[in-house]
Amino acid sequence: MVSPLQKLFVLYEHAAGYSLFRVKEFEEIGMLLPQVKETVKDLLRFRSVVTLVGFAPFKTAVAALENINSISEGIITEDLKIFLDSCLPESTKQEIVILGVADPKLGVNINEALGIKCDHLNAVPEIIRGIRFHFHNLVKGFTPQTSTVSQLGLGHSYSRAKVKFNVNRVDNMIIQSISLLDQLDKDINTFSMRLREWYGYHFPELVKIVPENYMYAKVALVIKNKKEFTEENMGALENAVMDLAKAQAIVNAIKSSMGMDISPVDLMNAEIFAERIIALTDYRRKMSSYLESKMSSVAPNLATLIGDQVGARLIAHAGSLTKLAKAPSSTLQILGAEKALFRALKSRGKSNTPKYGLLFHSTFIGRAIAKDKGRMARFLANKCSIASRFDCFADSRTNAIGKKLREQTEDRLAFFSSGKEPKKNIDAMREALEETRQILAEQTAIKKKSGKRKRSKVLENGEENGHGANGEADTSLQKKKKKKNKETYCVSNQNTDLRLVLHAHALRN
Repeated sequence: MVSPLQKLFVLYEHAAGYSLFRVKEFEEIGMLLPQVKETVKDLLRFRSVVTLVGFAPFKTAVAALENINSISEGIITEDLKIFLDSCLPESTKQEIVILGVADPKLGVNINEALGIKCDHLNAVPEIIRGIRFHFHNLVKGFTPQTSTVSQLGLGHSYSRAKVKFNVNRVDNMIIQSISLLDQLDKDINTFSMRLREWYGYHFPELVKIVPENYMYAKVALVIKNKKEFTEENMGALENAVMDLAKAQAIVNAIKSSMGMDISPVDLMNAEIFAERIIALTDYRRKMSSYLESKMSSVAPNLATLIGDQVGARLIAHAGSLTKLAKAPSSTLQILGAEKALFRALKSRGKSNTPKYGLLFHSTFIGRAIAKDKGRMARFLANKCSIASRFDCFADSRTNAIGKKLREQTEDRLAFFSSGKEPKKNIDAMREALEETRQILAEQTAIKKKSGKRKRSKVLENGEENGHGANGEADTSLQKKKKKKNKETYCVSNQNTDLRLVLHAHALRN
C-alpha cells in the first residue's frame, strides 16, 4: 500500500492576528534539519519553503489581549477555531494534515477539540523562528515598524494584565519580606562577628559573659572605653543586660581585663558600628512582625499549621501562593532539596532520595524520631498542600482549617510515639467547615449591626435638621432641596444639549 502524504501547516500567533503557513516538501525538511536552519537566515530561500495560507487580524486591542491570554494558557478561543476550520483542509486517506504549533499544551487541546494532529518537534521550532524573523515580509501590508509597534502595545497590555493582583492576597510582599529577613540575618551575624573581633582587642572577656549578638552590641555601646567606666554607668549597664548578676560580672571583668588600650578614633568607629547592628536588629524585629501580619491575612491556614517563616519560605520557593497551591504534596515535600534529589537520581539508586526540604525547619519534623521523620514529612506536606489550597482558592479568611490540620498533625505525631489512633480526616474537615460557617455568620452579623448603626445615626441627624421646635416635620427644607435638585437637573440637561449642538456644529464645519 502507498503511504499517505503528509501536509504540514504551521500556526503562528502574532500580536496583529493569527496566521497559517504551508510548508513545502515536508518529508525532506524533517530529515534535513540543518538545511532548514540555514534557510531561516535567507528570505528568498525561506519563501521557497513556506507560503502564507491565511491571516486573520484581531478586531480590537481587547480581543488581541483576550486571545493571547488564552493562548498562553493553552486554551482554544472561538476566533482560533473559526480560523482553523476555514483555512485548514481536512485529512483524507491520501493526505494527512499536520499542524505545527509552538506550545505542546495548545497542540493537545487542538487535537482534542478539532481532531487535528499537531506537532511541536523536529523542524517546527525552526520554521516558527523563521516566520517570526520574516513575518513583516511574508504578510502584505506589514512593515518592520508596524509589526514592532503592534508587538510592543500588546506586550505592555499582556504584562499589565499579568502584573495585576488581588490587594488582599499580596504574596509577592511575603516573598520579598522573607528574602529580606534571611539577608538581615546574614548581615547581622557578619557584622556582629566583626564587632566582636574589633572590640575584643580592647575587652576580650566580654564575649564569654555576653554571647548574644544584640546584647553584646548594646553592652559595648554602654561601656565604650573600659578605663573610663564608672559606677555611675551601672544603671545603664543593667538596662542593657537585663540581669544584675551578669552586670556585676561584667564590672568585675573590667577591673581585671587583659585587653589593650583603644584610641578615640577606633572607639568612635566601633560605637558607630554597634549602633548600626542595634538598628538592624530592631528593624529585623519589625520586619518579622510585618511578615506575621501579612501571613495572617494572605495565608492564615498555612501560617497556623506550619508557622509564619516556614510558610513564607515555601511560598517564596514555589514562586507564589497559587503555584504552591497547584503543586502536588510530593513536590511540596522536597521543596528546597532539589540538589539532593537530582544528585540521588543521577547516582541511579546508590544514594537515597531526600525525604524533606524546607519542611525540615518545622517543629513537627524536629520532634519526630529519626525513623519517623520521613513519614512525618509526607503527612505534613499533605496537610500543607490542603492549607495552601484553602488559602488560595477559598473566599473565607479564617484559620479554622489550619487549626484542625495542626490538631491532626499533632495527633499523627502522638500516633507515631504512643500508637493512639488519630481522628479521621473527613470528620476533622467537617468540624473545620462548620467552624468557618459560624465565623462567617458572626462576621456578617457584625457588619449588619454596624450598617444599622450608621443608618440610625444618619436618620437621627436628618430628623434633627428637618423637624421644627414642636416636633412637626419642617417641609420647607425638603421643598427647597427638591427645587435645587430640579434646577441642577435642568442645568445639566441644558449643558448636555449645548454640548450636542456644539458637537453637531463642529461636524458640519
